Parts: sequence; C-alpha cells; structure tokens
Amino acid sequence: MGLSSSPFPWGLLTLALALTVLAFPDETLDKVLKSEGYCSRILRAQGTRREGYNEFSLRVEGDPEFYKPGNSYRVTLSAATPSYFRGFTLIALKENKEGDKEEDHAGTFQIIDEEETQFMSNCPVAVTESTPRRRTRIQVFWTAPPAGTGCVILKASIVQKRIIYFQDEGSLTKKLCEQDSTFNGVTDRPILDCCACGTAKYRLTFYGNWSEKTHPKDYPRRANHWSAIIGGSHSKNYVLWEYGGYASEGVKQVAELGSPVKMEEEIRQQSDEVLTVIKAKAQWPAWQPLNVRAAPSAEFSVDRTRHLMSFLTMLGPSPDWNVGLSAEDLCTKECGWVQKVVQDLIPWDAGTDSGVTYESPNKPTIPQEKIRPLTSLDHPQSPFYDPEGGSITQVARVVIERIARKGEQCNIVPDNIDDIVADLAPEEKDEDDTPETCIYSNWSPWSACSSSTCDKGKRMRQRMLKAQLDLSVPCPDTQDFQPCMGPGCSDEDGSTCTMSEWITWSPCSISCGIGMRSRERYVKQFPEDGSVCTVPTEETEKCTVNEECSPSSCLTTEWGEWDECSATCGMGMRKRHRMIKMSPADGSMCKAETSEVEKCMMPECHTIPCLLSAWSEWSDCSVSCGKGMRTRQRMLKSLAELGDCNEELEQVEKCMLPECPIDCELTEWSQWSECNKSCGKGHVIRTRMIKMEPQFGGAPCPETVQRKKCRIRKCLRNPLIQKMRWREVRENRRSEALKEEADGEQFPGCRMRPWTAWSECTKLCGGGIQERYMTVKKRFKSSQFTSCKDKKEIRACNVHPC
Repeated sequence: MGLSSSPFPWGLLTLALALTVLAFPDETLDKVLKSEGYCSRILRAQGTRREGYNEFSLRVEGDPEFYKPGNSYRVTLSAATPSYFRGFTLIALKENKEGDKEEDHAGTFQIIDEEETQFMSNCPVAVTESTPRRRTRIQVFWTAPPAGTGCVILKASIVQKRIIYFQDEGSLTKKLCEQDSTFNGVTDRPILDCCACGTAKYRLTFYGNWSEKTHPKDYPRRANHWSAIIGGSHSKNYVLWEYGGYASEGVKQVAELGSPVKMEEEIRQQSDEVLTVIKAKAQWPAWQPLNVRAAPSAEFSVDRTRHLMSFLTMLGPSPDWNVGLSAEDLCTKECGWVQKVVQDLIPWDAGTDSGVTYESPNKPTIPQEKIRPLTSLDHPQSPFYDPEGGSITQVARVVIERIARKGEQCNIVPDNIDDIVADLAPEEKDEDDTPETCIYSNWSPWSACSSSTCDKGKRMRQRMLKAQLDLSVPCPDTQDFQPCMGPGCSDEDGSTCTMSEWITWSPCSISCGIGMRSRERYVKQFPEDGSVCTVPTEETEKCTVNEECSPSSCLTTEWGEWDECSATCGMGMRKRHRMIKMSPADGSMCKAETSEVEKCMMPECHTIPCLLSAWSEWSDCSVSCGKGMRTRQRMLKSLAELGDCNEELEQVEKCMLPECPIDCELTEWSQWSECNKSCGKGHVIRTRMIKMEPQFGGAPCPETVQRKKCRIRKCLRNPLIQKMRWREVRENRRSEALKEEADGEQFPGCRMRPWTAWSECTKLCGGGIQERYMTVKKRFKSSQFTSCKDKKEIRACNVHPC
C-alpha cells in the first residue's frame, strides 16, 4: 500500500540506536514521539512510494499462515537486486496491539548471526542491525508464543539512504494465526496457488562449510562426510520434511544412516505430486577446497502445481542431524519464477535418536520427537554448545539458480541477459534470409557437441563469405550455433531412452551374514517414437555384513564413496570408510574393518618425467632418549632419460623420546673429623654433599655420611697420672690455638674455617643459584658475642636464557 504522512498506527519501534550511529539527517524523520510505554520511541516516517512496490520483503520459511505454539521459524528480511538497506527493525506484535507494553509482544526472537543482528538496547524484544552497512538480507529465528495468544503480526521497517520505509500491510508485514488444536498437521503449508505459467528449470548447488576450522569442537576427523542429497520439486499437498513435524521412515534412514534409498522410494510413490526427484552424490570428506572438488549440484524443474522444492542431506557422523530446505516456494506473487535463492543452513534434529555428540552410540528416541533446529544450548556435550547461547555457525550454503524458462510465460520481463538467451527457443528457419548481394559457400557439417553428457552444450557450423556485391547491405554471420546434448541424449533421436544415474545401493537385506542389496535408476525421458525402453532399471548383488553371526558380531553402515586416487597418473591407492552403528551384544570389541583400500589406475604417466615411489616409513630416532632426528626416503621410479627430477628424495625431522636418566651427583668426601674422645674408644666422621638429585629414573644417591672408629690411647685410672695427662692435653690445645690464629679467619669471639668451594648451579639456564659455607672452628670461652655462628653466601649463576 502507499505510504502516507499519518502517524504509524501500530506503534512501529524506532531504530533509535541505528539512527544515531548512521547519523541520518533530521529531515528523514517527521517527528520522534516520546512516551512512557514499554518501548519508549515510536517512529513516524514520511515519504511516498508507488502502489504495490515490493523491493523489500519479509518472509517466514515455508510461507505458513498458521503457527504452532512453541515452534521455531526462520524469518528472512531481504531486498531485491539491486536494492539494499542499511538499517532495520523487526518486531512481533499481538494483533491489534500498539507495542508500547511488554505484554503486547508475542514470541521471542533468536539471533543467528551476531555480526548482522542484535537486540535493541532500548527495546530488547525487537531486533535491529549490529553495524550500519549495506546489506541485502538478514535472518533470525522466531519462536511462536504459547497457546491462546491468537494472531501475531510480524513487522519490519527498512532504513535505506535517507528514507525509512514501512508497511502496515504488504511485503514487510506477515500475519500468522494460531493453528487450531484439532488440526492434524504440524505446520500449515502454503495455501496460495501459484499463478505462474509454463515451467522453469533450476540448478541446486550445495556448498558444505562444515570443517575442523569452522567447527573445531570434537570435530570427527575420521569418516566426516555429507550423505547423498535427496529431495524433489513437489506440490503443496506433499511434505518431505518440516520443522515441528515427525520424520518419515525415509527421513529417518537419511538422518541416521545417510541412505537416500527409502526417501527416494517415498518420493516416487507421490508421483502425481512430484515433478522432479533431486539427487546429488555424497561428499567424502565433508569439506575440500573448490579447486580440488567441485560443489555437488543437481537440476530440477517446477510448474504451476509443483512449485515447491525440498531436500535434505545428513551431516555425518551424527546421531540424526541433517540440513536442508523445506517447501521452498519458487513461484512469485507476480506470476513469475524466482531468479535466485541463497540460503545458509544450520543443522536440525530428526527426533529419532537422542545422541548429543557426533559419534554418540545408537540411542533411539522413544517416543519419536518432532523435527527441530539444533541450538547452542541443547546439551553441554554438544559440539555446537555455547554457554552464552550464541548462534550456531552455519554448516552449509545452498544456491538455487534459475537456468531456463520454457513454455508461454505470464511474467515475460526477463531479469537479465542470460534469461533472454535461455528463454529463446531455437526457431527453425524455413527460408534463407541471406541477402542476394552476399555470396557464401555452403554450410560446413555440424561440429561435435561440446557436451559429452546429457547436459546442454553447443555445436557449430561455418561458411565463407565469397563476395559482397553491395557494401551498403550488411552480410549475416559466417558462423551458426545450435544447442545440443551428448550421444544418446539428443532430442532429435526419437528412439532415445534417457536414463538417470544409478542411485546408491540399498542397505543389505540382513544385518549379519550374506544377503542381497539393490539399486535403481529411472527413465528420465521415454522415446518420442513410442518405442519401449529396454534398458534395465534395477540391479542386485550379494552383500556381506558379517561373515560369522554371533553375539560378538557388530552392525556397520554401508561403505562410503571411494576417495580420490592417491596418484594423478599410473597406479595408486584409494580408500573408503564405513562406521560402526551397533557394537557387539556381548560387549566385546568390534572386529569389522572400518576402512578399505584398493588399487586404482590413472592414465599412464607418459608426460610426467618425475615419477616417485611412496615415502618409506620414518626411521628410528637417532637417540635412545631425549631429542634426536629421524629420516624417511623415497625413490625415483621414472627413467633418467625422461628428464631431471628436482623433487626431494629424503626428509629429516626432529624426534623426541623419553628424557634420558640423570644419575645422582655428589661432591668429594671431606676430611675426617677429629676423634670425639681424648682417650679410649671414639669415632670420626666425614661427609659429602648432593650436587644433583636423580631424575627420570637415574641412579639414586648413595650415603653422604661415613663413620669409623678411633682410639687415641687407653684412659689411665691413677688420678695423678690422669691430671698430668689433662695438663698435657691443655698445653697442646693452647699451642694449636696459637698456631690457628695465624691460619684461620678471625671473627669477634670465634675462629672460622675457610670458605668452602661454590656449589654447582641449581639450573643449567634461565637463572639459578650457588652456595658456599663458612663454619665455626672454635669459640673462645671468654667471648660475649652471640653472632659467632656458621655463615652462608648465595650468588646468581647461569642467567642466560634457555
């Protein structure tokens, strides 16, 4: 509807923070009203817009008209190319409420990308941009309010340049009413019929971004992959999967086993409601650079009744986690076909297994729960857990591009030059419109088609301009092009029977022993001449899950796709993997192999002069303990006459073994002490100090004190003789004291022994300490000083850094 200057009737929340940051001129606002309500600012915008102008749109995934209380929905605000917006406000109000009270708002928003969106600081129930910049799309989750709320209005305002757009109806407003509890479905499907004419052809391209770099927590380095993509273009009467619904058996097998067989069977059973089955190969490993492996893609068509597209693929290994789109509508309200859809994907839970980590053991969910998006607050052990409740980093992106339109179109305005070319059907030229004044040679035969498959290609023919009789009359081109397909796919071959690729093998018919498995393909195009297709559409083969069935047997998944060959030419090796789904019942270890290797042959290496063998195993470390080196080699296998090879033939790297043992280290023994008796039996001692304690299992320290007996002389019992002996001893001691006064170091009240040598440094680098000691040799009896005691000195050593 057109925009007027009257006050906004439903109380649109002002993007106050954004307007401050963007510093928009005052003339962009007619007036900012202040109130004492829950959200204190209400915006009145001014300007005029053309009736029905829809450059901006607010969309709820699946385009439902009813909501299920408590369910979560993805909400997208987008601008059509080449438009953009800088700021926005998004709110959800109960019908007929102004929004100035807390109870006027319905449901809760959940931020997906914190760099793009945030809650408003002055109105926390509303969502606004995180930073003011040009953008064309934002997404948030909205959780529906509890039962009894009634209808809810989702509303958005857009700030573009100096103009603030809003609508009370139309593309920036969505009304969702509460689903009747008697309704058996889970989420209302789109009820608007498509008004587009003809058909449109699309290409789906899947970009998996799930890697150890983007999702490092508990990332499964072994066997990470995306399962084969399965889906279809269908009508509104058929649901492949949906949030709030229950997974079918086909969805369950994709979610838990990565097998699309049952899902494809379910889709084909709905042949009246399905136009195209969408399939693309699995990806092992989950992520590789695009210059190494192209993103998987598939083409499909839509028409007026089957204008919705759904698909899913398993993120593996996982309990039952998938990504995909549900009921993506490719029909526009203007009776045309959507040109391009780009959607970032987060994983969702199929509700069939209760595991919380990538490699959780099987734990069936009984009773089965509803499909729901994973969140960062599901479980502390979840790889997506964030205690702050942030958004989950997207794991994939899907791009859906329109590549052609066929038949008479209602909306004939092309979006770009590619559409003009794609929409032009080749016309047969019954008459030669070459001017008579241009003389040409005959056309050459048509060249081979540029495509060797059933994808569209081109072929060309040429002619020569021999003469131009009238220079004022231009002559047409000398080259002519025509669309074509590879051999066996041409529309001109009336008897051609075009087949699809084989789908993946079904699970083995038994869980243990030798059984059978099958795979199918289908006829994409029957012969136009009415002949019968004789090409087989099904084949079977034997399969072995476990050769011996016993309580020690375990259940495994099917083998995954083979990895790329290890060699770019000649003979190489390739691997494939599978996972253990159920451990043996008796608690023993599963003996089934989870990886398989086989030889692979690439084109001969005639043009590659440098052909090398594989690297040998690393040699043993050069030392038996501590740090050393190890090497490995490879050999030159190509002949010398083919050219020189500059590739390295030997590699060396460091290796570390357990630390070498360090034995205990001791100082030398000291001199023997004096005998502790002046007569009779006594003993003398000597000591040594520990310089290095034993480390890493080294030899322990031996004794540090030794004692031996001493005997000076026999003690006499005669008191006179004893007295004479004591006098003699005192005299000897006095003479020794006089002698020591000349040798030792004198301190007040005592005589000290010389300083010992400095001890070993306590550290080899980084700063250690050394110690030395001076002990008291003799204290004088007449000394009154209490400071006569052993002395110790400390100094720094080995201060250089390690």
